[in-house]
Amino acid sequence: MTIVPKKRFQEIVMEAERQISFVSIDEALALNETKAQKVEFVDVRVYRELEKTGVIPGAVSCPRGLLEFWIDQDSPYGHAIFASDAKFIFYCDNGWRSTLATLLAMEMGVQDVHCLRGGLDGWSTANGPMIPYKW
Repeated sequence: MTIVPKKRFQEIVMEAERQISFVSIDEALALNETKAQKVEFVDVRVYRELEKTGVIPGAVSCPRGLLEFWIDQDSPYGHAIFASDAKFIFYCDNGWRSTLATLLAMEMGVQDVHCLRGGLDGWSTANGPMIPYKW
């Protein structure tokens, strides 16, 4: 049996960061405000987090554990939003999960996909708009 060295989550996130595109908080705020282009904010947090903190207005909730199934249009759970030609901005609290989600979406062929640098923490610090999450 071959022993494989253990990777820590920080290494995995850092590797993903080198491969993806980020959108700054300022850029995201402007995109959210102007609606000049079709932008889909995708919240990859779990439902209890959404209930606790709220969401970016208009964001789509897709927990990271379901992402592959929602992106793949041949999946019984394929979600039409991922077949659109929107600019996708993935976010979570601090950006770790959304970094991994952004890389996964890229690998699955989603075009124009980005990660919100700083996540919802950065968005909140910049006083970005938030609304309560409704089921």
